[in-house]
Amino acid sequence: MHGLRRPEPVETLHLYAGEREILLELLASLDEAAWERPTPCPGWSVRDVAVHLLADDLGVLSRHRDEFRPQSPRADETLGVFLARINDEWVQATRRLSGRVIVDLLRWAGEQTLAHWSGLDLMALGGPVSWAGPGPAPRWLDVAREYTEHWIHQQQIREAVGRPLLEEARWIGPVLATFVRALPHTFRTVDAPAGTTVTLAIDGEGGGVWSVVRAECQADERSDTRAWGLFVSRPKPPDEPPAAEVRMSTDTAWRLFTKGITPDEAAARATLSGDQALARHLLTAVAIIA
Repeated sequence: MHGLRRPEPVETLHLYAGEREILLELLASLDEAAWERPTPCPGWSVRDVAVHLLADDLGVLSRHRDEFRPQSPRADETLGVFLARINDEWVQATRRLSGRVIVDLLRWAGEQTLAHWSGLDLMALGGPVSWAGPGPAPRWLDVAREYTEHWIHQQQIREAVGRPLLEEARWIGPVLATFVRALPHTFRTVDAPAGTTVTLAIDGEGGGVWSVVRAECQADERSDTRAWGLFVSRPKPPDEPPAAEVRMSTDTAWRLFTKGITPDEAAARATLSGDQALARHLLTAVAIIA
């Protein structure tokens, strides 16, 4: 396809240590009142978000490194409901921890998690990343998903305590390049002629231009999904516009993908052109378990 190429794997492992050190410096500088400030996570303080990050690390070590899985969703629970329940149980139990203890534990758990990831073949297939599709995902995508989780929650802490966000290209670029992996799954039930292209242009430091393109194949008879592929877009001639295009800022993009703003709020902050139904559908993309 003219002007399109497949995206490369997103490299995030080299960012783990730096992102964690910046977080620890921030947390160590907070007074007791700052630890209790509310964050964009409903009902969670800065302390709660910090111990949630600790739970993420310990979960990776327990589930993936040690293959220990003592919990699973109840019969009446979706994955999202299950995760919300156990996350809240953890937060409630760890509210007795001091800020200093949390910082020390986050340092240890971060080092252990990085050592675990560093020993893996990141190009091999692992478990699914649910928001990118139901099938096995390459391990680099799982690592990138964890990085985006850490980055998002650090932004929430920074917003709560009035500190600048990590918006430099080195930090946010890999986050956005990971989030757009949700786009083919977002369009899985959308039928359109083969070759139909929907483009997302993200303006700002760390942004880029990506497109989802309807493939030549028919719906998968087992899952009733339509095959859409993700591509990095090169500049196109004026006579080859996509069927739809959405243009937004990096700030709007990461908040949209993480449900920090609604699709309608994103539409008000973005520019939509071409087929409005396709453009609006792109705004339903989510790159978290929700």
